[in-house]
Amino acid sequence: MSKLILNPEYRLYERNGKAFCSSRQVAEEFGKRHADVLRSIEQITAPTSGVSTEFTERNFALSRYKDASGKWNPEYLMTKDGFAILAMGFTGKKAMRFKEAYIRRFNEMEAFIRSLQTAKMEFPAFTEAIMAAHDEPKHYHFSNEINMIYRIVLGMDAKTFREKHGLPKGEVIRPYLTAEQIHAIETLQRVDIGLIVAVPEYEQRKQMLAQYYERMKLKRIA
Repeated sequence: MSKLILNPEYRLYERNGKAFCSSRQVAEEFGKRHADVLRSIEQITAPTSGVSTEFTERNFALSRYKDASGKWNPEYLMTKDGFAILAMGFTGKKAMRFKEAYIRRFNEMEAFIRSLQTAKMEFPAFTEAIMAAHDEPKHYHFSNEINMIYRIVLGMDAKTFREKHGLPKGEVIRPYLTAEQIHAIETLQRVDIGLIVAVPEYEQRKQMLAQYYERMKLKRIA
């Protein structure tokens, strides 16, 4: 099973390209007891609820978490559709505001995940450009190029980002970035694909990309 990653910007989880929230998050943000939220989910997922087994299996996943004492406890992970059917039972103006905010977060998180997938699809083109620019490409040609872009956008390379955020060695950092940072990195990668062959000098490319990024930031402010 792939790793479940919490995105700090949207406070939602991602696994296998799908966004999830947890029953604990719902309990906390809606001001409910977690036991009551679990009971509501168990009623929804029960065979007698009228909700199809296909729907519940696709949108609710039983998981577990370790509490402060080290004890493992049950929780559920829910997709946007799972959350929506659970939240149908939450009433009142405050609950409606929370529901609207949650659905908006899900939509933004899903757009973020699509952006990640786009970046992964474009990475082969980035790799091909680097290989075309060197007679004998070395592993550091690839890391140097992407770290140059990370330094421009993040102010640090991937290794430093991992150390700063307590991530394990070799962990892919993109899932931990904001949507704005991802967009900037994607844009600079596309620009760099064209520059790698046309402008062989690394420092010159770096300067051009940094200038391009500054223009991007000015456009956002204007």
